[in-house]
Amino acid sequence: MSARIGLFGGTFDPVHNGHLSIAKSFIQSDLIDELWVLLTPYPPHKSSGFQTAYDIRLEMLKKAFWDQNNVSIKTIENELPKPSYSVQTIRYLKKHHPDNTYYYCMGEDSLSQFHSWKFYQEILQECELLVAQRPGETHKDVEKKILKRTHFVNHTPLDISSSQIRENIAAGKSIIVQVPEEVIKVIEKEQLYS
Repeated sequence: MSARIGLFGGTFDPVHNGHLSIAKSFIQSDLIDELWVLLTPYPPHKSSGFQTAYDIRLEMLKKAFWDQNNVSIKTIENELPKPSYSVQTIRYLKKHHPDNTYYYCMGEDSLSQFHSWKFYQEILQECELLVAQRPGETHKDVEKKILKRTHFVNHTPLDISSSQIRENIAAGKSIIVQVPEEVIKVIEKEQLYS
């Protein structure tokens, strides 16, 4: 049976309420039937700074999304050849689940950088983009060929980032409003980011 699948990738180090909020906006858009959250093992575009172990990030993702309907956590990118590029993942899924229609999901901040991604043109050939829109954004700096393949989803972003959370923990500040309670338990158990 065919389905419309949104692919939402990231390192999620750690996953936070902003990720949950954007996932909900993608699902509520009615453009997709399911959202597959793809945990990236080692993102090619990020510098080789310290990263929390894959299994721990996976555990945090499962705890964060356990009660979300139509959301699945997928480990496909950990099983594909490294480095892990998005286009590889999309092609793998289209080959193994050819009945589905795929949309690559991202936030508006990622859209403005999308032209700098490796193989971004190939991604556009393989699927269309689903972008959670920030209020007031005009996209005037985004190439027309990218916008042609983009669907915008209503979303009010939360001002939260994983790097900000890591900094807050290191500084001994509370993250209780930024991160799901079950994820905080994993962070404390594993003594992450302090």
